[in-house]
Amino acid sequence: MSSRGSTLAALGAASALFMVTACAAATSSDTSSSPSSAVPAAATTTDPDVGAPPGAEILGRAAVGEPFKLTIDSSDEARPDEFEITVEDVTCGEPLDPKVLAHDSLSAPTEPPTPEDGKQFCVVRMEVLNVGKSEARWTADDTVTLNVDDTAYSQTRDDVQLTTAYEEYWYDQGKPRPSFGLNPASKGPVNAVFQIPTADEPTTLWFAAARWLELTGPEPGYLVRIQPTTQS
Repeated sequence: MSSRGSTLAALGAASALFMVTACAAATSSDTSSSPSSAVPAAATTTDPDVGAPPGAEILGRAAVGEPFKLTIDSSDEARPDEFEITVEDVTCGEPLDPKVLAHDSLSAPTEPPTPEDGKQFCVVRMEVLNVGKSEARWTADDTVTLNVDDTAYSQTRDDVQLTTAYEEYWYDQGKPRPSFGLNPASKGPVNAVFQIPTADEPTTLWFAAARWLELTGPEPGYLVRIQPTTQS
């Protein structure tokens, strides 16, 4: 074989070796990376702020069973209304307390209330303690929302009436009624009724640190977690 032929053969062998090496490297790279359809767990982690009104200042966070302090400005700037609120339980999809309904219908018997079509009742059971320096009242009406992720549900007029039925029942059982007013160091139960779609489960509650959810904008407040956030 001529020297020119030997040189061409050597170049051909080197070229083949390079192509094999390059293909092996590309195959290794493709198998080591995740397919584009696979979403890392971290990407599905729940945003801890979901449930708070967009733009609202989150003053604190709690979970079911954890008390938090809610301060609301009053006409006496030196003595704001101060409450310690504990969400004790959130129950959805079950009938309302028959004792409450029976008590509410003593004067005018009616059929048991039913939620709107496609919706279910949720009852948020709370304990409210006055930790301020003077008598103060608190109500969930127009100050609390029950949330399914970033969708907020406030109380309808019918929901407020059902909440009142719970309050009247407990009041007649000798319990203080927070919407009437609590003296310092006194506490009372609140059972706030909401309606959400039957297929949904609530994730958080939002408590405005004011007498309303928003005025010129969303009021600051507290976010209470009902379901644990997803961990990465």
